[in-house]
Amino acid sequence: MNVMNARYVVVFALICSALVSKSVGAKEPVSIESLLREMVDRDAVAHYPEQDFRLKQHSSYDRRSKSPDDSQGWFRNKDSNRNDTDTNLIRIEEIDGQKEWVLMDHEGPGAIVRTWMPWRQPNNPTTDIRIRIYLDGASEPALEGNMLELFNGNGLIPYPLAHGSLRSAVNFFPIPYAKSCKVTTDQHPFYFIFTFREYDEGTPVKTFTMEDFEAAKGLTKETGQKLLSPSVSGANAPLRLQATLASQEEKSLMLPAGVAAVRELSVKLGSYEDRDVTRQVVLKMEFDGKETVWCPIGDFFGSGIGFNPMQGWYRTVADDGTMSCRWVMPYQRGGKVSLQNLSGLPVDAELEVKTGDYLWDDRSMYFHAAWRGQYPVPTRPYSDWNYVTLKGRGVYVGDTLTVMNPTKVWWGEGDEKIWVDGEDFPSMFGTGTEDYYGYSWGGSSTDFYQHPFHAQPRAYRYNKLNRKTAEKEDNNLGYSVETRSRALDTMPFSSSLQLDMEVWAWKDCEMGYGVGAYWYGFADTTSNREPDPDEVRNVPPLPDAL
Repeated sequence: MNVMNARYVVVFALICSALVSKSVGAKEPVSIESLLREMVDRDAVAHYPEQDFRLKQHSSYDRRSKSPDDSQGWFRNKDSNRNDTDTNLIRIEEIDGQKEWVLMDHEGPGAIVRTWMPWRQPNNPTTDIRIRIYLDGASEPALEGNMLELFNGNGLIPYPLAHGSLRSAVNFFPIPYAKSCKVTTDQHPFYFIFTFREYDEGTPVKTFTMEDFEAAKGLTKETGQKLLSPSVSGANAPLRLQATLASQEEKSLMLPAGVAAVRELSVKLGSYEDRDVTRQVVLKMEFDGKETVWCPIGDFFGSGIGFNPMQGWYRTVADDGTMSCRWVMPYQRGGKVSLQNLSGLPVDAELEVKTGDYLWDDRSMYFHAAWRGQYPVPTRPYSDWNYVTLKGRGVYVGDTLTVMNPTKVWWGEGDEKIWVDGEDFPSMFGTGTEDYYGYSWGGSSTDFYQHPFHAQPRAYRYNKLNRKTAEKEDNNLGYSVETRSRALDTMPFSSSLQLDMEVWAWKDCEMGYGVGAYWYGFADTTSNREPDPDEVRNVPPLPDAL
């Protein structure tokens, strides 16, 4: 090679190196568009976030709850605001003689990713309260509207990004901001929850504007269509297992060797006539020599106890009995998927697994699912019931709660309390179990409902196949199933995560609790959950009235 050619080679190499460095080092700003794309990117959820954040929450929880050491204050239940003497908000401001009640006030880069607001009266879906969202210190709101209509799917933000749940308005449309966010109302508010991402300082964020909202309408519509009609791409021909599982028998499908990912998984049983079968047939999964999934199929797929169809973004329980999930589950060397029958009778079962190519990198994580059950659970004294405690680094992505209530009165006043990375006080403190699962006025809302990110597949005797007809019927007996999967509101953690739910019922009684919890974690991430065949067999009995 002559000197001239050598110089060209060196210059070309330097240019290529600079371009590659710029590409690797540059991060796309967080924006409406980037967040909408992320919302329906299942591969993204299987990676630890490139632009790290912590999920935070401002809510109207009772501010007398200060420490678990004070058992009386910790379980206080006055989570609403009814007059100016209430302190379940940040502060009250007065501007030009007009009061504004401040519900959220966050400094730094972030994005609102979920909001929840209930009807003030259980049978009145209207309000004249206006909500205002101020971004980056502006004196004029970037977004303003009726507190319920703005977020119930019939107003500015379309369904399913916003929707009217059972007696609530719930919003998932992302509202990013570069410097700060303040949310106020022009009248005294009721209950509220604002869940937001808190990004690392210096994270580039393109602040929400109405111009950008209008420009993103096409992508908003496309995102909604994907959420309502979930599909899987990049999957190979399915691997299948069809067998009759004898009592206590386990059968498995081996996964292809090498780097790959499970992209869809489904289970169908021959019969669901015995409701206990969804609790006593267990799904087990092993990746790269480590068991990461041990969970009853009902609690894994969102059906809970018995057969309760529902449709979500990550999971479907179809009317024909097929239960499927679409979480991406990557591995590096190999794995297997198993079904174990812990009931006392033989069970006919079909298992189907679709895998696909996957590019493993240093942010790739393993999928986990675990289960905890307990019966009986006393409702007095009040207590926190631990879903799961995780140690290490990962991302929490959802859960399914099944409760058995032996009385007619409402059981779900309990608040979620979530500690991340060793916090002294939970960064997420809610206002009620039904609020966590996206509805409200639980005692009146014993009916089936579903949304891509949460659902109530069963309440009292009702599910999708047996809808509630008497609107005023208020009966909370028996099994209720609540499920939630997370997209933009996933919860990353770098050292630990603890999720507790209050056991707070209006009656002194003994309930049954069972929860399937789902998360991604690195190889050294651990949980406090172990396989529990004995509790799987300890199915809480239905009350005599049912």
